[in-house]
Amino acid sequence: MTARRDPVERRRRMVQAACELIPEVGVNGLTHRLVAARAGVPLGATTYYFASLGDLVAAALAHAAEATEEWLRVWAEELRSSADVPATLAALTAAYLRERDRMVTWNELCAAAAHRPELRPLARLWIDGLTAVLAGRADARAARAAAMFVDGALLHCLIDDEPLDIGWLERSLAALLGMGPG
Repeated sequence: MTARRDPVERRRRMVQAACELIPEVGVNGLTHRLVAARAGVPLGATTYYFASLGDLVAAALAHAAEATEEWLRVWAEELRSSADVPATLAALTAAYLRERDRMVTWNELCAAAAHRPELRPLARLWIDGLTAVLAGRADARAARAAAMFVDGALLHCLIDDEPLDIGWLERSLAALLGMGPG
């Protein structure tokens, strides 16, 4: 059976297409027509496989959340073996900043979750996951503060034309984590 007729593959292509389109057009700009064209499927396939555009968006955002969980595993490994947690966290954040489409998609998820409560657990994956990762290296309150700070710094970078000062980020994280002068 060809991939074109394979329902699992067809659904996967539509979800992937929606994921690719979200950073380009936003959740509110996503349409069945755009997804079908990007996925290379007939327009009717999007409504056959997904009861609504909202269901397709939710599937795409869930797929994006899976990638975020992988990033968090990598960050946990890096931070677990780090002798300088603030410097490592600043470097990881800088690397994440180079993934603009991922950042835009994540922020689209958060904005959508403000209106769709069923998306909120997905939207909390990043902040709760990063807090858990940092809690292994700092007390719970400091870990939460640092995670929230990183989250805010990433959001700020989406709208600021100037690159983030990594030294400032590292000093700020050291202060928040209680691991240096700040």
